[in-house]
Amino acid sequence: MNEFVDQLHDVFERFGRVSMRRMFGGYGVYHEGRMFGLVTGDRLYLKADAHSVAAFEAKQLAPFEYMRQGKPTRLSYYEAPPEVFEDRDTAAVWARRAWEAVLRAPPPKRKSRATRKA
Repeated sequence: MNEFVDQLHDVFERFGRVSMRRMFGGYGVYHEGRMFGLVTGDRLYLKADAHSVAAFEAKQLAPFEYMRQGKPTRLSYYEAPPEVFEDRDTAAVWARRAWEAVLRAPPPKRKSRATRKA
């Protein structure tokens, strides 16, 4: 884990316990087993949905995008505001906002045994 990712334990201390897992050249940020953030490079993105996206857009925060088959693909994650790294209470507010978006989303589909063995 790099230093940026390692500091997220402290950043989100007032939100609750978080863990990180490597994925696709970056890291997923998890709380209670579900991903609410992602890190690519030294940028943190937080989960957003129809209820919370306005808060991200009001601060002109960029959505997470990557190239897929030569086309930009956007995920429902937006860059975290810089003040998340400066104030633990602010970090907790934004983490809760992302967590609530996770909870409003349908649970992730579980792979069947046949799919897992393939």
